[in-house]
Amino acid sequence: MLTLIPRVSEKAYAAHQDGTYVFNVPMSANKAGVIAALKEQYDVTAKDVRFVIQNGKPVRASRGKRAQPGEALRTKKKKAYVSLVEGASLNLFNEGEEK
Repeated sequence: MLTLIPRVSEKAYAAHQDGTYVFNVPMSANKAGVIAALKEQYDVTAKDVRFVIQNGKPVRASRGKRAQPGEALRTKKKKAYVSLVEGASLNLFNEGEEK
């Protein structure tokens, strides 16, 4: 089973205003799996799913006091941009609640 984790950022919030929702997904995720997981977790139907793979940034990795510093890569991340059918919405940012 694929787990969709909503991405909470300013860019994701701005996309949410236009009806596009952003989720962090595993690297092995495909469109059919994301659509099925969305139906199961949130009970909504997706119109379109697009993916972005963010490559890992190189970072310095120290290998001791006298050894030359090496480079390591952070892990890649895969994001799914999901557009829902007309009339469907998700409340990921708790907009309806008042304090």
